[in-house]
Amino acid sequence: MKSVFRLGIFSMGIAFCQIASASPLALSHGEKMTFRVSWGIFRHAGELTIAADRVAAENADHLRITTTAASDGIVKVFYPFVATSEAYFDPITGLLLHANDVSETKKKVTRQTLTLDYEQRIAAYVNETEPEKSTDIKMPVGNPMDLMMSLVQTRDWDLKPGEKQDALVLFDDEFYELTIYADRYEKLRTSLGKFKTLVLIPKMEKTEPKGMFKRGSTVQLWISQDEKRLPVLIEVKMKVGKGIMTLIEHQAPKSLSEAAPEGNEALTVQNSPESETVKT
Repeated sequence: MKSVFRLGIFSMGIAFCQIASASPLALSHGEKMTFRVSWGIFRHAGELTIAADRVAAENADHLRITTTAASDGIVKVFYPFVATSEAYFDPITGLLLHANDVSETKKKVTRQTLTLDYEQRIAAYVNETEPEKSTDIKMPVGNPMDLMMSLVQTRDWDLKPGEKQDALVLFDDEFYELTIYADRYEKLRTSLGKFKTLVLIPKMEKTEPKGMFKRGSTVQLWISQDEKRLPVLIEVKMKVGKGIMTLIEHQAPKSLSEAAPEGNEALTVQNSPESETVKT
């Protein structure tokens, strides 16, 4: 359960583009995705949302990506969990500038931030709860974003089965390399309808396994092959069980005329049946 939620909340990801070829994000102002999280026999273990909005900063507008996750139902009784991540991006280049993460369980509250300096190639990681873990991290060349956003970003890829693309990911204060494989096309049915999807599989092959991969976990992502290219399903398998995040609601982006940021926020520093898959 914890690893499924960490997929979108605790991870500070480094994605795959060189800075010179950084591209706009795969989420736009006003767009929102809501996922139902199931775990084993618990079909409604929690919910995860990821939303984008334009906000005003000191020198320019930024695109804020807010990811929230919380346990629900009977799982909430035994494992209360709430987490929020705010990541601020340059809307033109897609570069991550700053991120704040806050998570709370029954026993612990964690607060951490990440601020990126592209000239010095340093990422300043600050753990407010455990200051001794704070550190400056040497940044590889790339376009940083959290792991959940990295998965969403694959909407803009044009991979075909048999092709792959590399990723450099950061969990907390440590980088590791992933290779994202386009595995197969697959038909998928969820509460949102029927989809032809492309199944993407991240693997850790170039370095010693770390994070969830060190414990033998695997991840698969189903991207719809229509004009919206939605991440309709994410599956995380671990030794202790399987977690599934199913997209249950998608709010389309707002038009450019609606994208004017509100305020002057300065930046300092439905219930649904089980998914059915039919292989083609």
